[in-house]
Amino acid sequence: MTDLAITVNEVSKCFKRYRHPVDRLKEIFWPHQQRAETFWALQDINLQIFRGQTLGIVGRNGSGKSTLLQIIAGTLTPTSGYVRTNGRISALLELGSGFNPEFTGRQNVFFNGQLLGLTQAEIEARYDDIAAFADIGDFINQPVKTYSSGMYVRLGFAVATSIDPDILIVDEALSVGDEAFQRKCFSRIHDIQDRGGTILFVSHAATSVTQLCDSAILMDRGEILLEHTPKMIISKYQKMIYAEAENAERLRGEIRQMQSSFNSQAVLQEIYSRHPINGATNDGTANGATLTVTSPLETPRNNIYHDHYDPNLEPDHPIRYPGKGAEILDPHLTTPNGQRVNHLIARKIYVYTYGVKFTKPASHVRFGMLVKTISGFELAGASLQAKSRELKQIEGGTELIVEFKFKCLLSPDVYFLNAGVSGIVEGDFTYLDRWIDVAMFRVQPCEVSCSTAVVDLLVEPKLTVTSGSAAVLPEYL
Repeated sequence: MTDLAITVNEVSKCFKRYRHPVDRLKEIFWPHQQRAETFWALQDINLQIFRGQTLGIVGRNGSGKSTLLQIIAGTLTPTSGYVRTNGRISALLELGSGFNPEFTGRQNVFFNGQLLGLTQAEIEARYDDIAAFADIGDFINQPVKTYSSGMYVRLGFAVATSIDPDILIVDEALSVGDEAFQRKCFSRIHDIQDRGGTILFVSHAATSVTQLCDSAILMDRGEILLEHTPKMIISKYQKMIYAEAENAERLRGEIRQMQSSFNSQAVLQEIYSRHPINGATNDGTANGATLTVTSPLETPRNNIYHDHYDPNLEPDHPIRYPGKGAEILDPHLTTPNGQRVNHLIARKIYVYTYGVKFTKPASHVRFGMLVKTISGFELAGASLQAKSRELKQIEGGTELIVEFKFKCLLSPDVYFLNAGVSGIVEGDFTYLDRWIDVAMFRVQPCEVSCSTAVVDLLVEPKLTVTSGSAAVLPEYL
């Protein structure tokens, strides 16, 4: 049980709350007269986080999540207990924290970089990359007090991750940015994970926690109720926030009992072993009549939305592999009749297509595509392996078009696309060209769908009234 990145031992934090501002001054002069109410934001927190672990921290507002992160980051001092950290920490806490509102964005980059331990020369060497990642244009030279919330987050995240931190702390900040920027941030978080960094991630977004984290804790009223897998923590959290008031305390007790019923150290050891260092018609009948509500699967009716192309819906930060004999050209989505689109309608047919120009002879060529969520979860993909005699060997100068026809069985959200070509060039099987997050698209609702989560399973609901009078049901056919 070595190689701990963070150790939190018996940490508690007490805040004083005064009814009137003058009471604080009176207490200084008359210390024997206590005029404040005490509020314990944290109570006896014990936590061990290994190097390479990504820990999700989940809980209702006011549960102590942000206070715990601030103590770990060193911006707050615990009332009792201690925290030990191993490695360079970078934190993105509340919006705009650490920024001087009177300084320009550029000045704040240098100021915060020095606070994070970088020298002037190191900041200058990284400045162009920071500015490019933030992508706020000329606002980088304007006072940050003129920034929108999205600009704050862009610059803050760019600075926080520019130092290659051993420990990254993110507190709800990514919920502010647009989808393209969120995807770019998740991509950088994955980079930190890949090189063995430790991440503390606070979010109310259940999907992000389950996809990004390998373990999680549930906090409430300043204590850790449960440490377990992200899926388990999210399920208990959702039960808590939707529980009736009279059942809330009983549910808290049940969750506490879960924590004591399993060996938390064994769970931590398992996590560590995975992270070593370096998804009707209604005729008014009743009394047993069958009322069926069905959704047409092949030709969905949609009178509200239409598929179209928005030139502003483009990824912020596509990543391209070095070309090794091929060049992918213009990846995009179309309707079956060739109309370019990036706003799709659920359950309709679309085509993902791109051109490929070969600059060198290649053999055993494969063409691929991949769909990912905003958080980077690889949702669906396909690989077209050349099987005909002609395509097993492709000469330099050859150009072709690749098409992947699919039915959009996704729930409304924003998604990202990869494109890749692989094959044998000069004796080595490798990517000949590859684009990460080269395109993005938004799925709009289909009014007859009852789908939830991510994948639309084309569920056809059926309602049967066994007694009483039938309510008026919407007609879907």
